[in-house]
Amino acid sequence: MLAAQILLILTVSLAAAAGAPASPPQNAPAPSSSAPAEPAVTSGYIPERVFDTRSGAFSDFELMLADLSRADVILVGEQHDDPNTHRLETALLEGLQRRRSALVVSLEMFERDVQPALDAYLGGRNTEEEFLKASRPWPRYATDYRPLVELARVETWPVIAANLPRRVASDIAKHGLAPLASLPAPERALVAADVQCPKDAYFDRFAATMADHPGSAPGGMPAAADQQATIERYYQSQCAKDETMAESIATSFARRGSDTGPIVHFTGAFHSDYGTGTAERVRRRLPGRRVAIVTLVPLPTLDSVTPSADDLKRAEYLIYTIK
Repeated sequence: MLAAQILLILTVSLAAAAGAPASPPQNAPAPSSSAPAEPAVTSGYIPERVFDTRSGAFSDFELMLADLSRADVILVGEQHDDPNTHRLETALLEGLQRRRSALVVSLEMFERDVQPALDAYLGGRNTEEEFLKASRPWPRYATDYRPLVELARVETWPVIAANLPRRVASDIAKHGLAPLASLPAPERALVAADVQCPKDAYFDRFAATMADHPGSAPGGMPAAADQQATIERYYQSQCAKDETMAESIATSFARRGSDTGPIVHFTGAFHSDYGTGTAERVRRRLPGRRVAIVTLVPLPTLDSVTPSADDLKRAEYLIYTIK
C-alpha cells in the first residue's frame, strides 16, 4: 500500500517533467451553474471497524468523531484507489459537521496555484466546469473528492489547495532542492519557505519502500551506483510536498485562530503515518496544538481484524474497511 502512494507521486511528477499533460478527469460531473450545490451525503452501509490505538481497543465511529472534533488539525491518511475509503472520508466530514459548524477542508489533491479557481467556485463566481478546467483535478475527482468539496461549498467552509505545483515537484525529483533558489518570487511563494529534509526515520521508510519496489519509478530505478542519489532527490521532492502542505495548514490555522472547528487534511497515508512527513511538519509549525492522525486501512475482510504491531504506530485511529 505504501508503495502505491509513492508510485502516484513519482508518475505524476515525472510525467509533468516530461511535458505530458495532466490526466483528464474521469467520470467528470456535468457542468453546473454557480448556484449552490446540494450537500453531498453518504448512502447505505459502509463496512468499517475503528481501532483506538491509544486505548488499545476497538471503538465506535461516532465516539471517534466526538474526540476528533476537539482536535486542532486532523490528518486523514488514505489509500488513493479505494472506493470505500472515500465514502468513509465523506462520512467522517459529515460527522464532524454535525459537531462543529466551522471546519476547514485541506486537500493534497489540489496545488497552491489553483487556489484562486477553487475560491471562485466555492464563492459562486465561476461554474464547476470552469473550476475543473483551471484546477487540474485528480483523475477520479468526481467520485473520490467532489463530495468533500461540495459539502464544503454548501457549508461555506474554506478549502485549502495545500500542495506545491507538480512542475516544481518534478524539478526537485530530477535535480534536487537546488532549483528552488532560482525560482521567480511568485513561483517560490508556491512552495514552503522552510523546507527541511533530514535523513530520519521517514527517509529510512521512504528509501526502503523505493528499494523494495524499483518499478515504482518510471523506467525503473537506475543502476546501483546512481540509485542512492535518485532516491535522495525523490525524497527531497516528497519533503517539499510535506513542508508545503504543512505550511498551508499552519497558515490557515493562524488566520482563523483556535476557537473554531478543526482543519481536516486529506492526504495519502504515507504523508501522515507514524507522525512523520506532513504530520511532523505541522506539529513543528503548531507547537502545543493537537494534531490527530487517522489512517484508513482497506482489507479483504473485517471478520477477524487484529491490528499488527506496526499498525498500532501509524495513527491515533485506524479505520478498517472492505476493499
